[in-house]
Amino acid sequence: MMLSLGTAIFEINEENVPKRDRYAEVDDLQDLTFIERPVRRSLKTAEEIEKLTVDEDLNDIERAVYLLSSGQDVQRASVIVNLPNLVRQSPAETFRRVVPKVREVLHVAGADMQLAAAGSFLTVLQDDIVLIQTHTHSILQIVLLNLDHRDAVVSNAWLETLLSAIDALPKETIRQEILSPLVSKAQLSQSLQARLASCRILGKVACKFESPIVKKDLLPLVRSLCQDVEYEVRSCMCRQLENIARGIGLDYTKAAVLPELVELSLDEESMVRLAAFDTIINLLEMFDSDDRTRVIFPLVKTFCEKCFKADEAVLASLSFQYGKLCHGLSASFTEEQHLWFLEFYKKLCVLGLQHENGHLDTQVYPLELETKYALVRRNCAYNFPAMVLFADPNHFLTELYPTFSSLCHDPEITVRRTVAEGFHEVVKLLGPNVHFIHKELIVLLEDDSLEVLDALLSHLQDTLELATSRGEGPGPESKQVNVPDLVPALAAAEQKAAASLRWRVHERLLQRYACLPRVISADQIYFRFLQRMFAIITTNNVLPVKREATRTLCIFLRYNRKQEQRQEIIGKVLQELAKGRSYWNRLRYLDLCDIAIEVFSKAYFCKYFLIQALELVNDPVANVRYRLCLMLPRLRSTIRMPADQQLLQQLDFCVRQLLCWEKDKDVVATVRKTVLELDKMDIREPYNKRHERDLLDQKKEKEEALLLEMEQLERQQSEVKHTSEKHTEKKRRDSKASLSGTKGLPGSTSGVTLSTSSGKEMRKSKLARSRSLSSHPTTPKMANPDKPLKGKDSGSCPATAKNSTVSTNADEDVCSHHFSVAATSAVLSTTSSASSMPVLIRSNTTNTLVDHPHQHQHRSNTLDHRTTNGGKDTQSRKLSIQRKSNSFGMQSGRE
Repeated sequence: MMLSLGTAIFEINEENVPKRDRYAEVDDLQDLTFIERPVRRSLKTAEEIEKLTVDEDLNDIERAVYLLSSGQDVQRASVIVNLPNLVRQSPAETFRRVVPKVREVLHVAGADMQLAAAGSFLTVLQDDIVLIQTHTHSILQIVLLNLDHRDAVVSNAWLETLLSAIDALPKETIRQEILSPLVSKAQLSQSLQARLASCRILGKVACKFESPIVKKDLLPLVRSLCQDVEYEVRSCMCRQLENIARGIGLDYTKAAVLPELVELSLDEESMVRLAAFDTIINLLEMFDSDDRTRVIFPLVKTFCEKCFKADEAVLASLSFQYGKLCHGLSASFTEEQHLWFLEFYKKLCVLGLQHENGHLDTQVYPLELETKYALVRRNCAYNFPAMVLFADPNHFLTELYPTFSSLCHDPEITVRRTVAEGFHEVVKLLGPNVHFIHKELIVLLEDDSLEVLDALLSHLQDTLELATSRGEGPGPESKQVNVPDLVPALAAAEQKAAASLRWRVHERLLQRYACLPRVISADQIYFRFLQRMFAIITTNNVLPVKREATRTLCIFLRYNRKQEQRQEIIGKVLQELAKGRSYWNRLRYLDLCDIAIEVFSKAYFCKYFLIQALELVNDPVANVRYRLCLMLPRLRSTIRMPADQQLLQQLDFCVRQLLCWEKDKDVVATVRKTVLELDKMDIREPYNKRHERDLLDQKKEKEEALLLEMEQLERQQSEVKHTSEKHTEKKRRDSKASLSGTKGLPGSTSGVTLSTSSGKEMRKSKLARSRSLSSHPTTPKMANPDKPLKGKDSGSCPATAKNSTVSTNADEDVCSHHFSVAATSAVLSTTSSASSMPVLIRSNTTNTLVDHPHQHQHRSNTLDHRTTNGGKDTQSRKLSIQRKSNSFGMQSGRE
């Protein structure tokens, strides 16, 4: 074979290649040479083309008959595949001329053509257009004839066709065309394959007839096949007994089916015993309590003991069905039986393991047996939530905790991964006792295998929220608790995912970390995760990971309630991204703006991000300007008129500058398209969508204003607490001094009175200072501080007091229940509904979540005194804020 050298000229489609990502020119590729493979000019010879040529004057039926008679295999297969269309067009002619030819061809056809014919005939049988009563006989004759094909794959395909067609066939057709030949095919003289097919057909048709017909016509065949000499037939028929039992009803099941199941469960072949065991479990609801106690329980107990001692092949199925088995029989268990099944489950969970120095290790077994044991433990891990319910969650610590810990530390990765997949279900079942498994949560987060972490990520948000809560009731039970080592474990998990090559796991992990504001404090997020988000955005090489880190950073920024930290984060964003030296970082800033438009309100975005984005119009890199041009319509949508007239003028100036001075042709073309979009923005968008978007933005703005008010309340609370602590300390020193001096001195009383009056003066001065601080506007569109936030203002928001949860994305919906204002009870202590209102704001200024009662009472008295002396305006303002907070659902970071 001769090989020739040629020159390849590649054509580059400029529309599909980014402007600045073209690393090579067409001229540079002209010198590239490679070895070409010889290409055959003609795929068919003249003789072959002549054989494949068909007269164009033939209609579809005549062409099909001609090709089936004298065509090649590929042409015959094409006719068989197209058979349903021929039936729809001309049913009578197709069944009269084409179907007989297909039957002849199938005698000598290969496996591929047989499989194609099985699919085509199934389509014809299920087609409502065809007159089934007229032509079903001819089709079913072909299907039944090919059931005995020597190729098991082909025979199985025809059997599946017949079983699927039974659902669409009428009862009389099934009785005449299927049940009549079924009696002969179920005899011992028939082949094994035919008897296996008969078992499956019996199970399928049992649900099509009434109970008397099934009992009279089908049960004799069923008993015969259950006693077949081949164990494959007995096993197959045993698995069909479930359909038979549902077909004959409860009365006949106890008398006819249950004895057969008992006999098959004692069969010498493990395959038959396993089939009987599975069928018994699936039919548990059809047996009464007496049958479960006297027949089923002893049978199942014997089966379990026998499998555990000598039949490892059946243990996998037993362990998989164990949860369903225990729940099906639990109503009939005595205390002793209940305990026996629980102890047997514990044995299955450590099968193949041994304890050495407090650690689990795999015993030395043959590889095949070790694999079976690992599968058993994995099935036990799958059934663990069901077993928690079976054992009662209140008894988890004494009954199942050691077993759960063993599964979490199992040497097999698949076992630990299965535990991680169901960890959230265990957390839900434990409820207030979730602290029992805090240690295991840390273990799974720090697992060496990334597969375990990936499995835990599926429901990480629910797991963390429930694991850090102390119940759902009012009062202290609703407050969050600190999980030891949770923050280091979360940080280590992110580092491990970042160091691996599985960037999708890293992306999912960052997406789940958006729930951290309602799990841990703002200080922990600020010191442990924010800097890491910046590092990922600026140094990671995977763009989806960068974007997810950017989104998580925006979520962290939104729900941070410390002004100094917010200012530092925004300053770092502008310094490292918007003004970064690398144009990649400046592109990431535009990505951040795109996400911030979704997360923040328009006013917030325009105040902190918009101007820096528009300044990128002077960026020296064309890709940055190109991306800015694409974002101009979204940036324009954040500008509200007439309040933001200056921002609109600056955006218009940016567009004019691009039109006048831009030299890059791609940027110029994009700007021209963008100008047209900007002109049509207010006209093209429907009013209802624009109104819905405005309402959503108002909701976001009210949330941000409320967060600022909550921050001010927390500051006032911290000041009051600091003052009260100093006052308490001074009283303690004075009391010690008075005890050490003479008891009757009058100066001690005057000293206490003086200190009390000085404390009141100090509190008055701090109250005045807090009012002066709160009078400054915190957002561009905040309400007048002299005008309190009324309850009716929150009514314009979609969230109401009765339905305070607004959630559009479960992964990023940072709900309001993770906040708690410690001053709520102090401000609302005089109202009758104060005790029933939930605590919304979680204070991040201190790690103490539950104050001492005497401190709480002292703080309440202090605040009541302050509000009394401070005037009605301050009290009404705080009350309105608290009412809004109780009818307020935090907006998601990804609306």
